[in-house]
Amino acid sequence: MTNVVVVGCQWGDEGKGKLVDYLSGKADVIVRFQGGNNAGHTIVIDEKVFKLSLLPSGIIREGKLSVIGNGVVLDPWALKTEIDSLSELGINVTRSNFIVAENVPLILSFHKSLDLLREKKAGSKKIGTTGRGIGPAYEDKVGRRAIRLSDLDSPRYLRSLLERCLEHHNILRNGYGESMIEVEDVEKELGDILLFIKQFSAPVWQVLDEKNREGKNILFEGAQGSFLDVDFGTYPFVTSSNTIAGAASLGAGFSARKIDCVLGVVKAYTTRVGEGPFPTELKHDQIGLHLETVGHEKGTVTGRNRRCGWFDAALVKQSCIVNGVDGIAITKLDVLDGLKELKICTGYEMNGTLYPYLPSSIHSSEVVKPVYEKIEGWSEPTKGINSLKELPRKALAYLRRIEELVGCPISFVSTSPEREDLVDLNDPFKRPQK
Repeated sequence: MTNVVVVGCQWGDEGKGKLVDYLSGKADVIVRFQGGNNAGHTIVIDEKVFKLSLLPSGIIREGKLSVIGNGVVLDPWALKTEIDSLSELGINVTRSNFIVAENVPLILSFHKSLDLLREKKAGSKKIGTTGRGIGPAYEDKVGRRAIRLSDLDSPRYLRSLLERCLEHHNILRNGYGESMIEVEDVEKELGDILLFIKQFSAPVWQVLDEKNREGKNILFEGAQGSFLDVDFGTYPFVTSSNTIAGAASLGAGFSARKIDCVLGVVKAYTTRVGEGPFPTELKHDQIGLHLETVGHEKGTVTGRNRRCGWFDAALVKQSCIVNGVDGIAITKLDVLDGLKELKICTGYEMNGTLYPYLPSSIHSSEVVKPVYEKIEGWSEPTKGINSLKELPRKALAYLRRIEELVGCPISFVSTSPEREDLVDLNDPFKRPQK
């Protein structure tokens, strides 16, 4: 029995989906514990592409239980669309392989409209939200006016909750010059989806406890990246949830004492979607264009081109500390093939002072200058390699230097999007338990 948390240690899009898919082969239960359909995980199996936003990556595997925990904010309509899409690809999602926490907050239409209204109003000062209502839904949760899945059991009680929630939202809409939302319209929306979503409702905390007592392996799947965490990320250019490993316990009702291992996932370089600080970004640069083109750096959810830059060891080291990472998985090593020289950021300089970490002040994090260490690139291809000894000598040197700088051992190296193209150095499900 081993319980593992997988988190991204950059700004998201690190390749967590592939790692979770791989580890799902050893796990019995796979749990999403935060975020919503603003996440994007792409899995490639035998050249067949699966794009997931809400469903845990383990849903692709037969005989596994996939779970959405209470830390997620759930758009029931988006979930149905995703399940229908998987059905067309031959993946059937039923109560036997998928459950949703009965206390999960729901994303409703007025959450999405508020999200878009705010971004439009912000203009050039926008956060870069996906517009899927994630932030407003979390606001309602914290404000104690959220509609949760279990609330759908009582139409009378649901109406009183909706009235309270809409009182708040209609005040905001009035301020934006928008029309009021009627309770009856929302009730009708929910009525259309009610039977579909309720079939998956379950006390997830209880199910996970039972699975743990049975000796099952449980895998917790994070969304976004650590530097999009609402507390520890580049605030305010962050998501509205806690994305770090500690959120796995809160977002699923599973004791933190039962977590055995944290795996951090990073790209061999750095990317970011949307607004916010990015010290190692390669703007209007040939190397940046290479990373974007060869790495197919386009957001799974947004469709926006990802900003690209050099690997930031200082950033990842910070992530490893905050998350308590036991091992890191490095993805997209093959994208660096053919580059003569590589750079690794080891810290930041600002006003003559050297910082070994990214300052939390948004002003500071936007003006710091990266301090680089140069390292030789390699000309030999790494794509498809699944053995450490087959890697080019200079590629191996690059990996070892990253390992030294972030202070965390490498557990996996991914050399293509395909499931089998993975160097497995330290599978967490094979680790001795703490």
